[in-house]
Amino acid sequence: MRPDAGGSDSIIDLWLFDIEPPLHQLRSLEPHLGEDERARAASFVFDADRNRYIAGRGRMREILASYLGIDPGEVSFTYNEYGKPSLDEGHGAALHFNLSHSAGLALLAVSDRYTIGADIERVAPLKEDVAGYFFSDAERRDLSILPQAEYLDGFFRCWTRKEAFVKAHGEGLSLPLQSFDVSIGTEPAPLLKRLDSDPSGPENWKLFNLAPAAGFAAALAVLANGGSPELRWRSLDETYAVSRASSM
Repeated sequence: MRPDAGGSDSIIDLWLFDIEPPLHQLRSLEPHLGEDERARAASFVFDADRNRYIAGRGRMREILASYLGIDPGEVSFTYNEYGKPSLDEGHGAALHFNLSHSAGLALLAVSDRYTIGADIERVAPLKEDVAGYFFSDAERRDLSILPQAEYLDGFFRCWTRKEAFVKAHGEGLSLPLQSFDVSIGTEPAPLLKRLDSDPSGPENWKLFNLAPAAGFAAALAVLANGGSPELRWRSLDETYAVSRASSM
């Protein structure tokens, strides 16, 4: 089911790609989109946002199509009540995926075994107390003891881990961000420390630190259920990849 013959079903592929491509590339991606995606693209006020959306969805379709052995325009999606996309059952493939983008970069995670969620964020100064609004009491305490020079990196480690977990969990904003804790340190084994709705949940989830590019933070959440996921970075231009992640 993978684009190449290597690997096992425990491997999660990570694709990092530009969503600000040259105009000729953008024009080649737009025909891949479905009618609903084209309507969504047309709803953007600013050209930059519209073009990033087209590039992100178009590239995602190309990548998923390479797993399915079909044309990008033939990839069909369904959405749960919270808006999380999945492949239409008509494809007959148990392929999990999750797309995230920030600034000009997109991160797509793909697995044929695990439920996954990914998040990428450009690291930039904060204009307000985001942690005070969205983080749990425990996470805010952990952030408060960091040296000032380390606060911003600590914030984005926490933010990307929380976002990745929410996306993997699949219930969107109906899952309160204060109802679970993640670790915020640089440890190679980041943790889901608490999940109010499922006290045994932390035993079943794995979080991964990702290093996508300079100036960006990223994380991956995996419903591993005791499994041992392996991460593999993929390139749009190459058939091999190297790991740039640290895991549990």
